[in-house]
Amino acid sequence: FRFVPKCEPVKDSDLLELKDFINNHSNICILTGAGISTESGIPDYRSQGVGIYARSNRKPVLYKDFCNKDDIRKRYWARNYVGWPRFSSIKPNNTHEIIKKLEDANKVRCIITQNVDNLHTKAGSKRVIELHGTAFKVMCLNCNERICRYYLQEILNKNNPNITATSQMIRPDGDVDLLEEQIEGFKVPSCENCGGILKPDIIFFGDNVPRQVVESVKYNVEYSDSLLILGTTLSTFSGYRIALQANNINIPIAILNIGKTRADDLANIKVEGQCGDVLSRIYSMI
Repeated sequence: FRFVPKCEPVKDSDLLELKDFINNHSNICILTGAGISTESGIPDYRSQGVGIYARSNRKPVLYKDFCNKDDIRKRYWARNYVGWPRFSSIKPNNTHEIIKKLEDANKVRCIITQNVDNLHTKAGSKRVIELHGTAFKVMCLNCNERICRYYLQEILNKNNPNITATSQMIRPDGDVDLLEEQIEGFKVPSCENCGGILKPDIIFFGDNVPRQVVESVKYNVEYSDSLLILGTTLSTFSGYRIALQANNINIPIAILNIGKTRADDLANIKVEGQCGDVLSRIYSMI
């Protein structure tokens, strides 16, 4: 797994503690981040040595820049267009599959994911709240019409028959790196409904999580019996506040992640390890 950071082997005592946590709860709220998708071949942003920030100096597009600048939108959609065939074909891994099995066993109240990669849904999970939206839908900033990202790809294909670039370097939202000359002549369509600006249905940096999503998360955390945090440092406040809420209402928290998280001091259990490996071993013991 080239995008998974190095870590020490997990201790048997940690495995047993996390196994007991899952065994002893039957209404678990699971919060997932980019660290669970690295084993599928999607890099995260912050992992030491292998995350996007460690390997390039590019930062994610800001919401206000996307809305206000034609050239930013053109660059974003050109790179997203080239990255889409590979990004959209990525498959779930052990972590997604085991979460689905726990859901089938009625252990899971909901899965709150910070990821936009659709891998929980691909694995068959039904109780998914996409905190930061999904790269598999596209929205109009004017009329709020939503279309399927696959449909947009067909339109982009027709508009840009001469774009042949491919890229192996993919980002957590499906973006890739392209040269300026590859971007220059790229044609971005407008909304077919009203002519407005099209944006992926994801929460860009500087944008706000929709109120109804925030309320749904709050409600589900409140009525869960535990919070299991997988593969996230909780660097963004929208994720961290879920841990804060659970802590405020005395819901037990377990964290499985490689490296430190913002919620380590709130956790009853903290295990350092690769999510797919640790969960596979735990599931075989349940």
